[in-house]
Amino acid sequence: MAQPTTRTGRTASGSLLLALAVVVVACNLRPAITSVGPVLDQTRTAYAASAGWVGLLTTVPVLCLAAAGALAPRLARRVGLRGAIAVALVAVTAGLVVRVLGGPALMIAATVIATSGVAIAGVLVPVVVRAGFPARIGLVTGLYTAALQAGATLGFALTPLLATGLGGWRPALASWATLGALALAGWAAWGRPAAASARAAVPGSAEPESRPSLLRSPLAWTVTAFFGLQAFVAFAVMNWLPLALMDRGVERTEAGLLLGILSIVALPVSLLVPPLAGRARGQGGWILALSACGAAGLLGFLLVPTTGPWQALPWVLLLGLGMSVFSLALTVIALRAPSAARTADLSGMAQGIGYVIAGTGPFVVGLLHESTGGWTAPFAVLLAVVVAQAVTGALAGRPRTL
Repeated sequence: MAQPTTRTGRTASGSLLLALAVVVVACNLRPAITSVGPVLDQTRTAYAASAGWVGLLTTVPVLCLAAAGALAPRLARRVGLRGAIAVALVAVTAGLVVRVLGGPALMIAATVIATSGVAIAGVLVPVVVRAGFPARIGLVTGLYTAALQAGATLGFALTPLLATGLGGWRPALASWATLGALALAGWAAWGRPAAASARAAVPGSAEPESRPSLLRSPLAWTVTAFFGLQAFVAFAVMNWLPLALMDRGVERTEAGLLLGILSIVALPVSLLVPPLAGRARGQGGWILALSACGAAGLLGFLLVPTTGPWQALPWVLLLGLGMSVFSLALTVIALRAPSAARTADLSGMAQGIGYVIAGTGPFVVGLLHESTGGWTAPFAVLLAVVVAQAVTGALAGRPRTL
């Protein structure tokens, strides 16, 4: 009996396999970054490394997300979409293994390799979603985003346990390469049933020279600004919120737990909201609603005294809801582009430039905290950025295409 087919001619089982491959790849794109933090003190002690080395190690991922992400469409045009994502996964897996085999210089170099793979795959997977699921962009983007956030949470939460169980930080960090191998296997399994869609999705294959530069598109810049501003807030909050909570009377372990709650609260939102927003004529209303949650959380930290975890919890929950707007930033990238090739271009521009903007977030917040000695000015700046994010997001969410 013949299997039912989708609009693109794939069987339903092929579509399911492709969706599973997207999820497995997504799970692999954050542990390379988030697994380092929980064992960073042990790593620094083992290497007798300076504060400058620590700063470089923690900054490299953001720089790679910006630089390598901008090159992803070119790589896809050269080796194909499937080949480019496979290369990215090989880079992630190899980098995770190599970075624990030598000294501090090798760890920096291997981190560049691993996070470059993360950046390339992060730019190109939305192209897969756009090409493979044109009628279910919101649903599959939600699954992809939830898997990203789940991977980030697992990297942060499990690495200390792995270090204890496996006998040190080196095997703990290297163990995440297993997830990379699983992602490679999943991507290879997708190849046969979805080969036709893969060929159709290769950026630039159908329209190599006819596409004008997105740098001249106001809509592309609006989408880029929205992506960059929401990432600015996310990077700043993830880096500085625990310290801000501890300065206000929250114990270290409780601050870590609140940071975990902030990450987890975005999971159900990422699963539920993008499918609903994707079916809507525009996404501006959803973006404004989530941005309002983030603004309310920041206002709570600004105006309400925090002396313990229970006082901070409502604001953490609201801020976590606000940061889940990331799922809509990815949804908008796919919906504003008329084709897979344009999705690759827009994804490369939005993430390439957007992560440059995001990389300034921790620096600006840290500088303001150091210069003022408190958290009022940093939270006020983050609130202003959320307002700008809401405005650009509402504009990016209007129903139009490049």
